[in-house]
Amino acid sequence: MTRSRGSGPPGQRQLRVGEEIRHALARILARGELRDPDLVAANVTVTEVRISPDLKHATAFVTPFGGGDAAKLVQACRRAAGYFRSRLADEVKLRHVPVVTFEPDRTFDHAQRIDTLLQTAKPPPDDDAGGAPGSDR
Repeated sequence: MTRSRGSGPPGQRQLRVGEEIRHALARILARGELRDPDLVAANVTVTEVRISPDLKHATAFVTPFGGGDAAKLVQACRRAAGYFRSRLADEVKLRHVPVVTFEPDRTFDHAQRIDTLLQTAKPPPDDDAGGAPGSDR
């Protein structure tokens, strides 16, 4: 009998392999061996790697360290995807090296938007402005 993982949360193996690939990509980027002019001087943060249940496809979420043009960075990473995969084969001990796709990490943008909303939100008016303390009824 086979188990189907469906759309549930990622398994322990997926999380472990994704984290190992994230660390390996960070090491590859830190070495500075890339020839793409958009990646040579770029400081890239690999924030997360999500891997498919069969471990054959991975999505790496990247953002420029200290801000910058994330779209340009992602395009450069996509152009160098073959190079990254060949370097991953040396870095990570897996039977099959996953195909890596790159996406911009938008979690920082979402967090900043939520923070802005929280800062500009006004508290609701106090209905019991003149009531005695402790009288909740």
